[in-house]
Amino acid sequence: MEIQKVGVIGAGQMGNGIAHVMALAGYDVVLNDVSQPALDSAMSLIHKNMERQASKGKISDAEVKAALSRVIPSLTLADVGATDLVIEAATERETVKQAIFDDLLPHLQPHTILTSNTSSISITRLASRTDRPERFMGFHFMNPVPVMQLVELIRGIATDEPTFKACQEVVARLGKTSASAEDFPAFIVNRILMPMINEAVYTLYEGVGSVKSIDESMKLGANHPMGPLELADFIGLDTCLAIMNVLHDGLADTKYRPCPLLTKYVEAGWLGRKTQRGFYDYRGEAPVPTR
Repeated sequence: MEIQKVGVIGAGQMGNGIAHVMALAGYDVVLNDVSQPALDSAMSLIHKNMERQASKGKISDAEVKAALSRVIPSLTLADVGATDLVIEAATERETVKQAIFDDLLPHLQPHTILTSNTSSISITRLASRTDRPERFMGFHFMNPVPVMQLVELIRGIATDEPTFKACQEVVARLGKTSASAEDFPAFIVNRILMPMINEAVYTLYEGVGSVKSIDESMKLGANHPMGPLELADFIGLDTCLAIMNVLHDGLADTKYRPCPLLTKYVEAGWLGRKTQRGFYDYRGEAPVPTR
């Protein structure tokens, strides 16, 4: 089946990035959200990010204009049902995702493939709530979507081969690389990345090092482009905690126990860059460590 029209549910950080790359690759995109201000913000950001790419010579002004014309913002889930591929990119809460798929099902075409951009939740469990578990899989982009080259493709227990191949072809058309992952908690990237971030928070919690020394040590000592605490702020501490809880609950191993300090920051509403405070305070001209 040839995919021509893509529905993206959720116009936040991940959703607008997914709409951006899909439109540039020539797909018609329906970008859906429950909030008109969120849609307006997403369209503005997509335009701004494409203009930045054009200013660097990565794409032409004509490509920007053509891609923007392919993105149709919508507050109505029924509009998403008319697409060939749906990518759900709502908040990382299973109940929210299940409710979206429940509401979407009556509007879908028989051939439509359903996917989720979840970074940790069971694909098999999400698929089981739909009428097409064989045409359901995980389609996990990395953040920021226009920049990062990897897409994790996660099969549920029922996902069939034509669905996997169709999604693999979409990733190739985007100019990105797909990695096939099995449906276990947090898949590949976050199964490895989140415990490292959690361990960095423990290192801070136990007083082994300060925020600055931990991040500098990993940047200069392990050649990481970003320190683990800086990266946690970029991802969102609430997302990091949610993934650690999925790992801890799903694998029942104490090595995945979220650090109490991570929980405390989330309870305080210090979620990282998006709230202006996390392991760094972003309210001034330069980020300042909060511990």
